[in-house]
Amino acid sequence: MKKVIIMVAAVMLMSSCGFMKNSTSSNNTTATPAATTTTTAQSSNAAVSAGQGAGNALLALYNQYKADGNKYDYKNMQNVLNTVTLIAQCEGLKDNYKDKTYLKEFGKGIIASSLGLVTQNNVESVTNSLVDMVKSNETVQSATTQAQSTASQAASYANTAAQYAGALSTLLGAFSGK
Repeated sequence: MKKVIIMVAAVMLMSSCGFMKNSTSSNNTTATPAATTTTTAQSSNAAVSAGQGAGNALLALYNQYKADGNKYDYKNMQNVLNTVTLIAQCEGLKDNYKDKTYLKEFGKGIIASSLGLVTQNNVESVTNSLVDMVKSNETVQSATTQAQSTASQAASYANTAAQYAGALSTLLGAFSGK
């Protein structure tokens, strides 16, 4: 019960702070040159920030994956929260997966925050896996919307995490040499 209360409080905190939404597009076709520069800088900052958030969540998921004997436990509420956080941080990848600048900046963020888990050598592969994950599953938006709308639906995140169990196990298993 204590874990559920902590998890509900964490989801409420993340929702109230706007933590779960980091989607910013760098495409601005009607802007003036000064506005385009500002928009690009904001998009770049958003990409780095999203990458950092994704790196933190990925590192937490990986550490738990190793602690659980190289298994992704979707019933573990901390894994559920980290999965929802990872998905939310990768939301911008859905709109910007073709934008090389956004991907480069996202990669900088994920490398900086993953404490060596993601490196220059594997950042492209990791980013592509995350792009595939968020683009291929329609429940991503549903999970993010649920996290923002109410903490009382936290039990539904376990189902979302279960849907990602295979993809996350594969991704986390790629780091087995660490």
